[in-house]
Amino acid sequence: MRDFENGGRSLALGQRGMAATSHTLSTLAALDILRAGGNALDAAVAACAVQCVVEPGSTGIGGDCFALIAPKGGAEVVAYNGSGRAPAAATPARLAEIGVTKLERQTPHTVTVPGAVEAWERLLADHGTLSLREVLKQAIAYARDGYPVAPRTLRDWRAQEALLARDANAARIFLPGGKPPALGSLHRQPELAETLQAIAEGGSRAFYEGRVAEDMVGCLSGLGGLHTLEDFASARGEYVEPIKTGFRGYDIWECPPNGQGIIALMILNILSHFEGRGDPLSPERLHIEVEATRLAYAARDVHLADPAKAEVPAEWLLSQDLAADLARRIDPSRALAPLPAVPQPAHKDTVYITVVDKDRNAVSFINSIFHNFGSGLMSPKTGVLFHNRGESFVLDPAHPNAIAPGKRPMHTIIPGMMTKDGRAVMPFGVMGGHYQAMGHAHLVSKVLDYRLDVQSAIDLPRLFPLPGGSVKVEMEKRLRETVGPAFERLGYEVVVPAAAIGGGQAIWIDAEHGTLQGGSDPRKDGCALGY
Repeated sequence: MRDFENGGRSLALGQRGMAATSHTLSTLAALDILRAGGNALDAAVAACAVQCVVEPGSTGIGGDCFALIAPKGGAEVVAYNGSGRAPAAATPARLAEIGVTKLERQTPHTVTVPGAVEAWERLLADHGTLSLREVLKQAIAYARDGYPVAPRTLRDWRAQEALLARDANAARIFLPGGKPPALGSLHRQPELAETLQAIAEGGSRAFYEGRVAEDMVGCLSGLGGLHTLEDFASARGEYVEPIKTGFRGYDIWECPPNGQGIIALMILNILSHFEGRGDPLSPERLHIEVEATRLAYAARDVHLADPAKAEVPAEWLLSQDLAADLARRIDPSRALAPLPAVPQPAHKDTVYITVVDKDRNAVSFINSIFHNFGSGLMSPKTGVLFHNRGESFVLDPAHPNAIAPGKRPMHTIIPGMMTKDGRAVMPFGVMGGHYQAMGHAHLVSKVLDYRLDVQSAIDLPRLFPLPGGSVKVEMEKRLRETVGPAFERLGYEVVVPAAAIGGGQAIWIDAEHGTLQGGSDPRKDGCALGY
């Protein structure tokens, strides 16, 4: 239950439907769809489309998408991978020929073909009840008529002013008058409105073919990129077999690689060897969580890749034998010696959305442009801001995650789903790039081990061991003050995060009372609302 003396948000409650997102306008858009008769998938896509306009630093139609769906609230979970692929000409050798020695953020070489729009269309056709035309209406209106700039959105905007200024097209849209818009001012994206309208009328092919695709390919190739119209025309996501593990009597589901959901399950497998009790924020418990994360992420950096293009030992990574071995390595009295360093790009940005409707269809939905404002490159006539997901690739051809034609990079974005006894219990997700796998395990443990409601679990202060093998641990202020000294005695280097760590949403489906309990992260601009 919420600690009313120390702040935090109240749990959102509903009966017939619930939506939780990181922006109030997005949550309201989802609820409008539900109240008008649409289902959870309709509402999730509508909410995501709105966020692609009103939270432009976090997501966009130039990004990727993953989803987990529990139809009718059952335990059969459907997974969709809407991540984009590298151009057909992209190889380490070809990039070396043109002088590329590093996959840098603001270059066309980190732009894979965006997968989100195709995913939306396919998911709506198969699991929704409304058309793209109907669910994109509110997003189009916000892009055309304007939306008020929210506080956290503006903070992220200001942090990327220099990046946006380096691209004339992005600067024209996102730096009106040469600077970010003011808090509460109306911001418009007319070119994006036209592109969304074209998608509403012509479906995803209006994005991947024709004038929109021609403008995007022309922009990227003009900057030296290897993209072709054929790369865009062939863009397709796919349904995939979800993966799961058991934790405290519940099943926790994730999308399989190329996403890092398997790493969240690895952390939970390790934590299953440690009893959750006492204070969930004690140095002893947080030390166990950090060490479990460091060990699982070390495996991620070696093995995680696109399984269609590389060998990914998923069964071994999820094995209880491996979990037991890793759990035995954790020393309660000290941090493990620095793990082998693996270079990693910096912190990322994403939006996560969860919706449950009156029929208890449960949707866990995530959409991302990777870094805050992605690559910072914008297609001139379409308003499409490109993500930089290809920065997760490596240029070493011997590495499983090496860039290759039509290959999907290792992905940080992961939707989650919890089930028990034949029904969905909690769709959930945590934003924050590399943090997401730890965030999933942290949230699940706090709900199941410590019996916190979803809002109270989301409100808790966070920490995160930086990937790459060091002993540096980011801590939010409250933890730095309470457990920071104890962590330093354990051998960690406590560092201040550049921003609040991640963000999350979750909905608990209370079958006993026939109600829904929603939580949304105070670190973002959003909320959970039910009716």
